[in-house]
Formats: sequence, C-alpha cells, structure tokens
Amino acid sequence: MSLRISPVIPGFGLTLGYTLVYLSLLVLIPLGAMFVHASQLTWAQFWEVISAPRVLAALKLSFGTALVAALLNGVIGTLLAWVLVRYPFPGRKIIDAMIDLPFALPTAVAGIALTALYAPAGPVGQLAGEFGLKIAYTPLGIALALTFITLPFVVRTLQPVLADIPREVEEAAACLGASPWQAFQHVLLPALLPAWLTGFGLAFARGIGEYGSVIFIAGNMPGKTEILPLLIMVKLDQYDYTGATSIGVLMLVVAFALLLPLNLLQRRIAIR
Repeated sequence: MSLRISPVIPGFGLTLGYTLVYLSLLVLIPLGAMFVHASQLTWAQFWEVISAPRVLAALKLSFGTALVAALLNGVIGTLLAWVLVRYPFPGRKIIDAMIDLPFALPTAVAGIALTALYAPAGPVGQLAGEFGLKIAYTPLGIALALTFITLPFVVRTLQPVLADIPREVEEAAACLGASPWQAFQHVLLPALLPAWLTGFGLAFARGIGEYGSVIFIAGNMPGKTEILPLLIMVKLDQYDYTGATSIGVLMLVVAFALLLPLNLLQRRIAIR
C-alpha cells in the first residue's frame, strides 16, 4: 500500500496562478501603465524627449557610474566574501554584520554621510583636495555612493557558494601540481562565475535606479552630474508626466537590453 505524500505548497496550477497574479499586480501592470502613458506621444515626440542632450548626458552618467560601481564591487565583494568564508579572525562577525548596513540604512542618510565625508570641507575631501582631486559633486562621488549601496549584493551572493566549495578540492589541485592561480582559474572560477554574474547584475540594476544616496553627493548639475532618476523627479515637479514616463521607458528598455544577455550568459555558464 503506497502512502500519498501531501505537497508542502499547493499544486502547480494554483501556485502558478498566485504567482502570476502577484507578479502582475506588483510589476507587470505598473510597467504596462508606464508604457501606455508614454504612448500618448507620437514616435517623433518620444524621440525628441529621449534624445535631448540633457537626457542623454544623464543616461550616460547613470549607466556609466552604475557599471563602474558594479565592477568595483565585483572585485572588492569577491575578496570580502573570500576572507569572511575562508579565514577566522577576531571581529569577523562584526564585519560580516556591517556588510548588511547599506540594506538597513536609509539611502538618504548614507548620501548625507558620504557627502559630509567627501565634500571639499570634509576630512577626506580636504585631504583629496590637497592632491588636486575633487570627489563630491563629480561622477567619482556618484560611483563611490553606488559602490557603497550595492556592495552587499555581490558579497551575499558569493558567500554561500564559497562556503559550499570544500577546501579539499583546492588541496587536491595543489597535490596534482597546480599553482594557486591555476587552482583558482580551473577549480574555483567555474563554480563562482554564475554567482558572480548574479551579484554583478543585481548591483548594476540597483545602481541604475538609485536615488537617495546619490542626490546629495552628485551636485545635480544638468549635463554634468544629474542622474536619470533625478531628471524624472524634475519632470514630475514640472507636471510633465508624459516626459517623465518616457524617460522611465528609456531606462527600462536600456536596462533590460543590458541585463538580458547577462542573465542568458549566467544560465549558459551554469548549465556547463
């Protein structure tokens, strides 16, 4: 006599239905409404809005600084995750807990703190000014703010993967004559790369839409240090809802075009 095992959650049909309804209410319908509102413009009017020099400058700045921050965190986050997983040392749990501070800290508070630190009158800003380097109110300051905000995405994505890789694998590679770099390249990197791409993609996506931590340190100079989310807020303050949704559609399309190949590459590597 066979025993019937009850599933932990409802069957596929009911579960899929709840998933689609939840996804539609929170994601698909709001995004669809944005496209519908932007469709009030003709193609010529839409192109005029998104091809304005101010919009293109903000687009280049937002995506460029988000990419730089994601790449920096790809390196720094990997090193942090490696140290936290592989080496016991005093204060390890404190550092591990501090990684999550950007998640818990309001982004506006982070922006104020970073501005006070890196502004020309701040301690780091004064020191940098002596070497002729200006951090706050420049793209460099924006990239630093995005690096701070997006760091946990890479670290928390890599940590469980590193913890699941047994050290005996590295020891076996060393016994077979592999150098540390060869062991990393041929043993660790294939296991880490899908998780690294996931963390990189999450950090990049978060950096594109970040607002609170950036507006204080950016300076918000049109054409120089004005990010796309701020430009959308400017359009909304001017009651230009169609222009704001048009810029939002531009951000969504460009972000999707960049993240889709990244996700496909991650899936392909994971299958291999």
